[in-house]
Amino acid sequence: MESSPPTIARRSAPLRRSDIPLATPSARRASGAGTVLGAILDHGPVARSTVARLTGLSPAAVSGHCAVLLSRGLIREGRETSGPRGLGRPHVPVEVDCGRFLVAGVHIAVAHTTLSLMDLRGRIVAEERRPHEVTEPGPVLAGLAERLPALVAAHGAGRSVLALGAATGHWVDPEAGMVVRHPQLGWRDVAVRAVLAEATGLPVHVDSHARALARAEQLVGRSATRTSAVLLFVGAVVDAAFVSAGAVHQGPRSGAGNVAHLPVGAVGDGSAPCVCGVPGCLQAEVSEPEMVRRAVAAGLDVPSFPALLDRALAGDPTARELFLRRARLVGRAAAVLLDMFDPEVLIVVEPGAGRLPECLAALRAEVAERSWVCDDAAHRVVPSSFTGSVLATAGPAVALGALHDDPLGPWPALPAVS
Repeated sequence: MESSPPTIARRSAPLRRSDIPLATPSARRASGAGTVLGAILDHGPVARSTVARLTGLSPAAVSGHCAVLLSRGLIREGRETSGPRGLGRPHVPVEVDCGRFLVAGVHIAVAHTTLSLMDLRGRIVAEERRPHEVTEPGPVLAGLAERLPALVAAHGAGRSVLALGAATGHWVDPEAGMVVRHPQLGWRDVAVRAVLAEATGLPVHVDSHARALARAEQLVGRSATRTSAVLLFVGAVVDAAFVSAGAVHQGPRSGAGNVAHLPVGAVGDGSAPCVCGVPGCLQAEVSEPEMVRRAVAAGLDVPSFPALLDRALAGDPTARELFLRRARLVGRAAAVLLDMFDPEVLIVVEPGAGRLPECLAALRAEVAERSWVCDDAAHRVVPSSFTGSVLATAGPAVALGALHDDPLGPWPALPAVS
């Protein structure tokens, strides 16, 4: 990786989507090698024979995939072990090797960017958050590329970065590597993959933060999300992701997940109007800016959403009531999504649900009252596995998911497949 990335040219007009060549569509389901790598991630250190049993692949196929994964440095062998009481044939277990490679990630929020590193077991190694100085795409992306080498040098411990993942809210096209539209940032048809790949020299994968977090749950979070789930992201942006038959759904235009304008019916209590012109939309009622606006109107001196969250965590009754109101409204939206998709589990990415038990209880109570399908909200409505590190997880999870989809693909930092 170059220590100083090339200059990113500013564009006077946004690129049209037709100007960007489509990448080869990424695998929606893991390859055979990806299936083996996933089983090793879940169960390692694990015998090859056990991987064959878990995946349904033949022992010969598993041995072949493991040989290639070993040669590429993605897994390693442990010490030879015997069966119980020394009986049975000894075996050499395999596990994910976290000593050689990392994936990097960027998350682009409305107010700030988060740059992070993740090992191959999905653990955050380092993260750095900075507020925006400007929100134009060129300076934001150039700044992220410039910061990455220093973060790797300080925290990489000699490991190479395999790829860079990028995530943000609203409408993102993973195949084109573009942010199609992000109203709060004012971005439209921004070629994120092309710009970051040129600036860093890394393979770059791009997706919405809701889909990225759903993929992270599948890989290293809740096992119940593997085949069927809805993830509801509530922040400055409100959106969702849907997992069906093991795949994270994108839609033919990559627009799946736009739930910001679900009506939640909270009209007449001082609500701000929605940009769509219809009162009572989910995002207009529960977004972080609306939470801060309501807090200030209630007499709280809070300059930002993190400050409001800190007040709630410290026990401030006004702040906690605002989070309870938010939880109840999110519960209304969750009930609709549960009834529409009937997922195995619905994951709520929202700090109140993740850190304030009474908020999670209020959200589940709203679901129990309103949903016709969910008969066990305590088990089917759950907080994020990554509460406290959501934004640091989203970016690298895009790259980690791509690696698990096709670990034998053309990853430049890995040895070639012989």
